[in-house]
Amino acid sequence: MNNESPRVSLPPGSTLGMLGGGQLGRMFALEARRMGYRVLTWTGVDGEIGPAALADDVIAKSFDDEAAFVAFVEAAAVASVEFENIPRSLMVEVAERMPLMPSADAVATCQHREREKLFLEKNGFPCAQFRIVDDAASLRAGLDELGTDTILKTAEFGYDGKGQRVTRPEENADEVWAEFDTPRAVLEEKIALASEVSVLVVRDGQGNCRSYDPSENFHRNHILDLSIVPARQPQALLEEAGEVAIAVADALDYQGVMAVEFFVDTAGQLLVNEIAPRPHNSGHHTLDACECSQFEQQARVVAGLPIGSAGLLKPVVMWNLLGDLWPGPTEFPDWSPILETPGARLHLYGKAEARPGRKMGHATFVGDTVEEALARVAKAREAFGLPMPE
Repeated sequence: MNNESPRVSLPPGSTLGMLGGGQLGRMFALEARRMGYRVLTWTGVDGEIGPAALADDVIAKSFDDEAAFVAFVEAAAVASVEFENIPRSLMVEVAERMPLMPSADAVATCQHREREKLFLEKNGFPCAQFRIVDDAASLRAGLDELGTDTILKTAEFGYDGKGQRVTRPEENADEVWAEFDTPRAVLEEKIALASEVSVLVVRDGQGNCRSYDPSENFHRNHILDLSIVPARQPQALLEEAGEVAIAVADALDYQGVMAVEFFVDTAGQLLVNEIAPRPHNSGHHTLDACECSQFEQQARVVAGLPIGSAGLLKPVVMWNLLGDLWPGPTEFPDWSPILETPGARLHLYGKAEARPGRKMGHATFVGDTVEEALARVAKAREAFGLPMPE
C-alpha cells in the first residue's frame, strides 16, 4: 500500500527525539548516531539517566515537567517512543509540535488491553475469546460465558506477566475481584498453548511495509528467555503470521517498528496475543543477524529515509540476560562463557543495579544452522547453571 504523501527526509545532524530512557532507546541512539543523527532522550524519570546515557542529550525529568516539555519540543525535529506506557496526553501535545511516529492513537490502542482486544475483534484478527469486566457481577458473567479456565488481566500497565492471574469458573467472583483491585480488566480464555511466535514489522509514512522472519519464543516466569530465528514452525503458519502482522500495522496506519506476538494453540491455530508499538525484545537478534536492525529501521522511518532490508543473514538465538545472573546488585558475572563462544555477541544496557527479573542485557549466538546456534547458547547457559527450555 502506498499513500500519496511525499517522503520528507531529515538530513544527518538533525535531532531525533525519544520518549523513554530504557534499553530500547539506548539501542536506537547507537544506530541513529552511527547514521549521523543526534538523539535527544527524555527519560520521564527525575534524575535517572541509566541506559539513556548514550544519547547526545538527556532530559532526566518526569513527563509532567513543563520545562522539560518545552526543552524537548524546541530541540527535536521528530519524535518516537521506546515503551508504550507514555501518557496519551503527552503524546498528543508532542504530536502538535512535531511528527510523532508511531502516532498517539496507535500507541494508545496498544498500551491498553481493553482497547487492544476491541481493535483486534473489530478488525477480524484472530485472538482468544475475551470479556471486558468492571465489577464482580460482570466477572461472574464472563466466567460463566467462557466456561473454561481464564486469565484475568488489568486493562492498563501490564507487561512481563504483571497484572494478571489465572481464574477458574468455580471461583468466587466477589473475592477474586476484591483481591485483583482494578477498575477495569480483560477476562481472556486460557489457551492450550503449543508455542509462541512474534513478528517484527516496519512501516513508513507512505504505507511501505516489511516484516522480519518470525521468532520462536520461550519464556521463563512470564519474561522472554530465548528467541530462535528462523522459527521452527510450519512454513504456512509462519507466512500467515507475517501476513497478519502486516495487516495489523496497516489497520493501525502505523509508522515505525512494531511487534505482533502470537500464541499457537495445540490445534495449530494462530492467535494474536499482544501488539508492542515499538522495537521488541524478540527482535534484538536483528542487531547481529539481519541486514538492517530493528533500531536502524526505527531511525530510518523517523528520519523519513527508505526502510531497509529485513533479510536474515544467519540463523540466530537471542538469550535475554536478567538480573538473576548477577552475583549482587552491582557485581557483574564473569561473561567468559559467552565471550569465548564463536558467533556470540554480548550486549549490556548500562543499568546501574541488577535485580531478579530485570532485563540487564542480551546475548546473540549465530551459527550456520539453527541447531549450531542452539548448541552454542546451550553450552554457555550450562556454565551459568541454566537449562535450555523444553
